[in-house]
Amino acid sequence: MSADPALEPTPLVVVGDYAWDVLIRTQAQLLQGGDLFGDVLLAPGGSAANVAVWARRCGLPTTFVGKIGRDRFGDLAQEELRAEGVRARWAFTDEHLTGAVAVWIDHSGERSMVSGKGADHYLLPEELPRDVLGAARHLHLSAWSFFDDPPRQASREAARLVRAAGGSVSLDPGSFQMIDAMGVERFLELTTDLGVSVLFPNLEEGEILSGQADPHHIAARLAELYPGALVMLKLDDEGAYLYADGEGTHFPTSARTVVDATGAGDAYAGAFLAAWLRGAPPAEAARGANRLAGWVVERFGARPEADAELEGLLAGL
Repeated sequence: MSADPALEPTPLVVVGDYAWDVLIRTQAQLLQGGDLFGDVLLAPGGSAANVAVWARRCGLPTTFVGKIGRDRFGDLAQEELRAEGVRARWAFTDEHLTGAVAVWIDHSGERSMVSGKGADHYLLPEELPRDVLGAARHLHLSAWSFFDDPPRQASREAARLVRAAGGSVSLDPGSFQMIDAMGVERFLELTTDLGVSVLFPNLEEGEILSGQADPHHIAARLAELYPGALVMLKLDDEGAYLYADGEGTHFPTSARTVVDATGAGDAYAGAFLAAWLRGAPPAEAARGANRLAGWVVERFGARPEADAELEGLLAGL
């Protein structure tokens, strides 16, 4: 009899936040103190969970590790990842509610967020599944797990366990505003010793971490700060910029219109890792990830429902 697939190790493990997004979108500018009709939607999210879901949708067996409350939102989180085919190892708490994030999408498609401190912010090192991490080929982390402690020590311990077992690590810097509040030097102190193999900053994060403005100079500086790392610099409506082995390549966006930028960077990371961990060259992985991110921004939410166009994209990745 074969082992239970849910207990088998996966190539990719993602540790971090699972939260429910309260998405609010307007078609016109909301004035201070004003009122508008718009769209209000509850949707699954959390940067780390988004990456896990997109990597799985792209065909890579993936395990998510996170913490949720013993509440209805926690039950829904378990059901949602199960439906997506993502294996999950949960820590549970009665002291904190499952995470929730208010996501504001303005009339131009740009998004701003207010993140509540839910259960995902209280993951402890002793709650990590060491068997899962010790068997992982790759660990992905979001810097949302580094801006406070807990869960910072749990994330750093997860990286240590994976690296000790011969695996690799990737990091999304998470938020330029949170990096600025923490302090750039402190952020670098806490992340440059993780042995990062792939870094996924957006332009604003790249600028604040590198002190540079041009995408090539940003990526080159980040490659110095995180020695040996591939740098995937996300440029919003300008596409993405890959820096590897001292050379940079720009990939224009495939998006025709921007409806909602929420989760596009997470989709990019998930798609890139799914291809790269299956042996695709970085440029090929970046090209496919760019196409998927373009599809995501044309729709509402971080994990839009699949359609025929997505099925075709995924078949080609």
